[in-house]
Amino acid sequence: MHMFSDDEGKLAVEIARRVIEAAVRNEKAGEIEIPQNFKDDGGVFTTITRYPEGELRGCIGYSEPVMPIVSAIIRSARSAATRDLRFRPVKSEELDTLVISVSLLTRPTRLMYSDPRDLPSLIKVGRHGLIAKKDRKAGLLLPQVPVEQGWDAEVFLNQVCVKAGLPYRSWKNGNVELHLFTAEVFEEEEPRGAVVRKAM
Repeated sequence: MHMFSDDEGKLAVEIARRVIEAAVRNEKAGEIEIPQNFKDDGGVFTTITRYPEGELRGCIGYSEPVMPIVSAIIRSARSAATRDLRFRPVKSEELDTLVISVSLLTRPTRLMYSDPRDLPSLIKVGRHGLIAKKDRKAGLLLPQVPVEQGWDAEVFLNQVCVKAGLPYRSWKNGNVELHLFTAEVFEEEEPRGAVVRKAM
């Protein structure tokens, strides 16, 4: 059962594309008509990749449902293009070579476990996204990342710890707080192309 229809997913990507292009060109995105579903609070990530290489160009979002979905799409899209500190801001001449995807997230839930050795069996690669937290450090990896990288559940756990600035394999100590979420991912097949639901 999907939370969002294909048409809603298409609209999410179209909104993100409009916002990105307007931000890069220093223009206004204009009025956006939104469905009722997008007025609910929800977590969202916008990802920008180079086409056809698939190389990451920017990715920012909100793991928690702290604002309406449409607001999260707009803010994450603008930030992915202009404020991802890992990359220089996107330039207008790049826009024809970039693919936009939007991940619409469920609310994260804490993963309860008694023995950290059980953790890999509790994580379904291709379905679950992961958040690792310890002290004031936190890192998130979307569900599509281990699929794209060819990771199994154990490598996925290792990598989300690294993303959080924690030592590799630190989840094995049993003192890392882990949260699971799922996502429906919609992506352009090519720059400004048809939007499809991404199978994982």
